[in-house]
Amino acid sequence: MKNLANSVKTFLVSEDGPTAVEYAVMLALIVVVCLTAIQAIGTNANTKFGSVRDALT
Repeated sequence: MKNLANSVKTFLVSEDGPTAVEYAVMLALIVVVCLTAIQAIGTNANTKFGSVRDALT
C-alpha cells in the first residue's frame, strides 16, 4: 500500500504530463495558423490568376 502511495505521489509531482499537453496545444495552434495562411495564399493566388485570365480574354 505504501508503494502505491509513493507511486501516486511521484505521478502527481512529475511534470511530464502537463508538458506534453502544453506541447500538444502549441502544435495544434501552429497547425491552425499554417492552414489559415495556406488558405489565404491559395485564395489570393486564385484571384490573381482569375484576373490574369480575364485580362487575356
